[in-house]
Amino acid sequence: MIECVSSMSVSNSDSMNNRYLQEQPGGNYCYKNNMKNESASRPKNVENMSKKLYEDDDASTPLLELRNVTKEYIDDNGKSITVLNDINLSVNYNEFISVVGPSGCGKSTLLRMIMGLERCTRGDILFKGQSMSGGKVNPHMAMVFQSFGLFPWLTVIENVEFGLESMHIPKAQRREKSLSIIQEVGLEGFEDAYPRELSGGMKQRVGIARALVIDPEILLMDEPFSSLDPLTAEALREEVLKVWSNKFTTPDVVIMVTHNVEEAVYLSDRIIILSHRPANVVKQVNINIPRPREKRDKVIYEYLDQITTLIA
Repeated sequence: MIECVSSMSVSNSDSMNNRYLQEQPGGNYCYKNNMKNESASRPKNVENMSKKLYEDDDASTPLLELRNVTKEYIDDNGKSITVLNDINLSVNYNEFISVVGPSGCGKSTLLRMIMGLERCTRGDILFKGQSMSGGKVNPHMAMVFQSFGLFPWLTVIENVEFGLESMHIPKAQRREKSLSIIQEVGLEGFEDAYPRELSGGMKQRVGIARALVIDPEILLMDEPFSSLDPLTAEALREEVLKVWSNKFTTPDVVIMVTHNVEEAVYLSDRIIILSHRPANVVKQVNINIPRPREKRDKVIYEYLDQITTLIA
């Protein structure tokens, strides 16, 4: 069950940093609040609360693991086509990972299998050591789509609330929580607007809000900024980074598919490079640049050249 604190004033400058209390097993709470105001707002014992999130998890077990994952399709002629071949990947807590590779190599398919929207043909996908390859959507993950994926007949707040309905949260709490996250992503005042009335950047903010409102441990993003203008894309990148880097908020891990290698280097701790189809992992590159990062840092362009060469 998720309990929300009373609504608070959220300024645009602090957007996507203010959250709520989340109840943990045994009655413990993890406080989700703006780090800038933590001394004034957080309980005195909050320093130990973030540890409650993982106290029952084996620290040696990856949060997510892919073991020899292969995906095949059968074409109209009955011929088997291998899209992904023996993909192995281990994802630890507090990582930002990007997946890059040639167009059509299966990057989006990989995300969909991790989420549980598609089954792998062979291999296994494990979440906290438990197999998730049974064809069910993982409730601990959420996905942001390139094409926004909004329901055109629902308003902004109804789109955001949609993911909460299956969690059996009372309607009043769903509404309070959704209004809070809408404020955080800078859409206050557009709660009753329909997707057709929004710009591309605003639609993607709704998509991000709908994903974050369910408190996913892993946020999957499929080219989330590719259809946006450069200024809007840059603003949303910074907001996603702000949410991920705040240890008092979910998600703990972001896995993003992108064709923009510079974007991948700037955002990521690690970049997974896939080959042409049938795709396998060519190389995993650790991005050893301290945060916060400077976009004009020459080291970013050194990584950019290295990774671009590996993709070509």
